[in-house]
Amino acid sequence: MSIYDFQVNSISGKPVELSIYRGKVLLIVNTASRCSYSRQFTDLQKLYESHHEQEFEILGFPCNQFNEKEPGGNSEVHDYCVSNFGVKFPLFEKVEVRGSAAHPLFQYLTQQAPFQGFNTQTSDGQWMQNFLQEKYPDIYVGDGIKWNFSKFLIDRNGHVFDRYETTTEPFDIESVIESLLLK
Repeated sequence: MSIYDFQVNSISGKPVELSIYRGKVLLIVNTASRCSYSRQFTDLQKLYESHHEQEFEILGFPCNQFNEKEPGGNSEVHDYCVSNFGVKFPLFEKVEVRGSAAHPLFQYLTQQAPFQGFNTQTSDGQWMQNFLQEKYPDIYVGDGIKWNFSKFLIDRNGHVFDRYETTTEPFDIESVIESLLLK
């Protein structure tokens, strides 16, 4: 099995077979435009522009599960991301990414790349771990998505290469993306 076995809906509601991305390196991200981490949209877009011609795609999946930071409808989300962050990479319909109603793609991603913890050597990682353990201990437990802007790097064969948590900035993984693009 690979991510090519999944179908999702574009932000405009049209079905998309992920097999159309066969042979490309992908970064799948659960997003939220009103989250304090939404600043990552800017660097995600820069990363996309830098490597898109090398067969790199970013797939954004808006989600409203974490502190309701994506409250609008799909068209509102799209318009906000384009006008405020210049997003040009593909966005998809809002989905749930954890729990019993999680989209099957995200169930697969978290099975393939279990939660490895936050990098507590950074102040941001330590803060996120403390925040979740104190305020949302149910979210911290297990392998599910922990917050907005979790990232899954997919190799050219459609397999999950690695998982990066919210506190990992997009450019922190650029060298890994570049290495996959060379394969």
